[in-house]
Amino acid sequence: MKTILKFTLIVIIILSSACTDVVDVEVQDGPIRLVVEASLDWEKGTPGNNQSIRLRTSTPFFETNTTTDVVGATVVVTNDSSNEEFVFEDQNNGEYLTTGFEPIMGQSYTLQIEYNGDIYRATETMTPVTEITNVFQDRIDGFDDEELEVHVVFTDPIEEGNNYLFRFKRRGDLLPDLEVAEDEFINGNEIDWWYEIEEDEDQNILPFMPGDVVDIEMYGISRDYYDYIKILISQLGGVGLFEATPVAVRGNCINVTNPENYAFGYFRLTEVDKASYTFIED
Repeated sequence: MKTILKFTLIVIIILSSACTDVVDVEVQDGPIRLVVEASLDWEKGTPGNNQSIRLRTSTPFFETNTTTDVVGATVVVTNDSSNEEFVFEDQNNGEYLTTGFEPIMGQSYTLQIEYNGDIYRATETMTPVTEITNVFQDRIDGFDDEELEVHVVFTDPIEEGNNYLFRFKRRGDLLPDLEVAEDEFINGNEIDWWYEIEEDEDQNILPFMPGDVVDIEMYGISRDYYDYIKILISQLGGVGLFEATPVAVRGNCINVTNPENYAFGYFRLTEVDKASYTFIED
């Protein structure tokens, strides 16, 4: 009986090693779409006049050599109350700039992009943000009480419906981390928001160490943008065994000429408060 089993295993191994045929699978590419990166961010303490919008096109999944920058588009932002227009000049590299934008808190603006025979529009309101009142370090609130975390303190305004986007980036890291918050259960209170980097040996990610510098940005965002960016953040980690498959998330840029040829991306207007923190020995 043992001899028969050994012979069967040998046959299976031989057959498995012989199966080396390459199977070509045709991957269907989706349509090329306009991608809009239009974040008009008004930093506290600045005039907010200098703003940029970036346009590119989507590319097939396996394409790595295609230039995606969009040039030759017409980009205009209009104050919906005064009808004043702010023209964003083409820099011939996918970036469109203006030095004359006039941000007004609570004001609605409309973005219009004319590109490749289509007209895209989006409307958003300039959203304020409260002030960061303190930044400090600790080790007691994170997932690992032996690791450093940074704390951002601010007071949520008494008005309900405030939404926040936090951007944390340790200097030297390739990408930032994004987090969102809403004031449904914290309205009108002082908030202590902490952020920690969890160690991941497989990805060569280290926790905060003394001497590290982290740049912090806190944005006031609309509810629509909160819902949009929350979905994107949830998909940043990839697809796990029990996670939903990432899907294309539409922003607020509507193709009024041909609705089926919709764009990706979002037109947002936010106020932002910035801070930096250097970790020390504790």
